[in-house]
Amino acid sequence: MNGNEFGRLFRMTTYGESHGEAMGCTVSGVPAGVELSEEEIQKDLDRRKPGQSMITTSRGEPDKVTINSGIQDGYTTGTPIGMVIQNKDARSGKYEPFITAPRPSHGDYTYSAKFGTRNWGGGGRSSARETVNWVAAGGVAKQVLEQSDYDVQIKAHVCQIGDVEAGPVTFEDMLEHSEENEVRCADPEAAEEMRDVADQHQKEGDSIGGAIYFECRGVPSGLGAPRFDSFPSRLGQAMYSIPAVNDFEYGIGREARTTKGSEYTENWEFDDSEATASESASGDEPRVKGHPTPVGNDHGGIQGGITTGQPIYGEVSWHAPVSIPKTQKTVDWETGEGKEITVTGRHDPVLPPRAVPVVEAMLACTVLDFMLLGGRINPDRLDDRPGEYDTDYHPSSPQNDPEDADTHAKTIDDE
Repeated sequence: MNGNEFGRLFRMTTYGESHGEAMGCTVSGVPAGVELSEEEIQKDLDRRKPGQSMITTSRGEPDKVTINSGIQDGYTTGTPIGMVIQNKDARSGKYEPFITAPRPSHGDYTYSAKFGTRNWGGGGRSSARETVNWVAAGGVAKQVLEQSDYDVQIKAHVCQIGDVEAGPVTFEDMLEHSEENEVRCADPEAAEEMRDVADQHQKEGDSIGGAIYFECRGVPSGLGAPRFDSFPSRLGQAMYSIPAVNDFEYGIGREARTTKGSEYTENWEFDDSEATASESASGDEPRVKGHPTPVGNDHGGIQGGITTGQPIYGEVSWHAPVSIPKTQKTVDWETGEGKEITVTGRHDPVLPPRAVPVVEAMLACTVLDFMLLGGRINPDRLDDRPGEYDTDYHPSSPQNDPEDADTHAKTIDDE
C-alpha cells in the first residue's frame, strides 16, 4: 500500500488501523538539537482525542503518545523519531455486518476493490483515527519551528457548522478564544449556535458538515517552487488528505471567480517596519531600503506558488459524517442480497471541532518541510553550527562526573 508518507525532508510515515493494536508514525528529517517534549505533543493529541464532549464520539481512547527513538537526554539526535499510540477501546463487533455489505459513502467497498481484502474493524486504515499520527508528527514540527530563529505562529478555528458562520475574528481572537468552547470557534456567540446545530442533528440521528479557517504568521518569503512543488499545491495535498475534506481554498478562495483583475491585483510597497533610508550613489533623494510587500493580502500570502512573507490563510470544508444511525441501503456481495442497515457505532455528529488540531498539524508539517528545503533551517542541526561537536545538547560522559563515575564501566586504560 502506497501513500503512507508525507513530506520531502521533514517526512512523516504512518501505520495502524482504527481497531488495530496501535497507531504510530516515524518522523524523519528532524534536525538535531531540538528540545523535544512529549508533554507538548500530548497537549495537541488531547485536543484531537475522542470523548471530549457530547458532540464527539464516545470512544474512550487516552491517545497517550510514547516516543521510542530519536532523542537523547531530551534532545533530538537527527535520527528518525518513532512514536506510538496504543488503541485501548476498540469494539469491532458492531462492524461485522459490514464485512461484505459495505456502508454507504465509506471506504469499505473501494478498499476491498483495490486490495481484495481490508481491515474492517472501525473502518481500518480509512478511519479518521489515523490522523492521531499526523497530530503527533505536527507536534514535533511545531517544536522545531518554535525553537528556530523564525517566529512562526499557527492557529485555526471552526468558522462554520451547517448554516451558522462565525463573525470576523482576528488572529489574536483565535489564540485567545478558540479553545474556550467545545466547538473550537473563536466567536463565542456563533459557538453557542454551532453547538445547538450539532446537538439538534445528533438528536435527529443525523450529522452536519462544517469548515475551519486557518492562519499562519511569520513564514518568510521565498518558500515553495513553481508548478508541482508550489506552496499551495503541497498545502492542498496536506489538507485534502484529511478524511471527509471536500474543499480547500486559500486567500479569498472561491470569491476570486467573481473578482475583477483590477480588484484582485495588489500593488507593491516597501515594508515600513524594516525600511531605512540610504544615500543614493548620485546624491539624489535617499533610496528606501526594505522588503517589497503587497498592498493587501487577497492572495493569502502566496504569489506565483511562492510565499510573500505575509500571513498565509484559508479554509478547509468537511462534508457531514456518513456514519449515522438512520436506516440506509446496501448490498451484500457474498449473499447477493439487498440489505437495510443501521450504523450503530460511536461517531461524531460533526467533524471540524476535533479536526482543528489536525489542520494545524498538517500546516506545521508543510511549513517546516519548506523551511528545511529552502535552507532557512539547517536540516542537520537546529543550531546551524556545522562541525561543532562540543555542544550544550551533546550527552556528557559519566566518567567525567566524580559522583557518578564509579557506577559505570572503567576506561580501557584501567582494565
